[in-house]
Amino acid sequence: MANKPTRDVIGIIFKNFMKSRKPSRWLEPADKEAFDQELTAEWEAWLRGRREEPPTREELVKNLQIMDMKKRNAAELEATYAKGKDDKALPKQVDGPTIGTFPKYKEYEFIPGKEPPEK
Repeated sequence: MANKPTRDVIGIIFKNFMKSRKPSRWLEPADKEAFDQELTAEWEAWLRGRREEPPTREELVKNLQIMDMKKRNAAELEATYAKGKDDKALPKQVDGPTIGTFPKYKEYEFIPGKEPPEK
C-alpha cells in the first residue's frame, strides 16, 4: 500500500521543517584529492539553494564561451591602449594645493605624535 500524504497541519509543518533542515545537494569532485578545485558560479548557486535546477551542460558551455570572449576583448583593449604607457614611471608629486587633497597647515601635525616641521 502506498504512503498516503498526511492531512494534519502539524504533520505537514513538521515534514517541511525536517526537509528544510537536511541539505539534499552535494558535490562529488572529479579528483577527490584536489581540494582547491574551482567551482563555477552556476554550480555554486545550485549547491547553496539560490537556484532550483542544476545547470545544464549547454548553459555551462555558453557561459564559458562568454567568459573567454570577455578575456579576449580585455586583452585586445589592453594591447590597444597600453602601447604608449610606461608602467615603470611613477606619477609626479605636486607641491601645493591640488584638487582632492587636504590643505596643509604649519600648526598641525603631519605625523601623529611628532612636532610639525619648522620653516
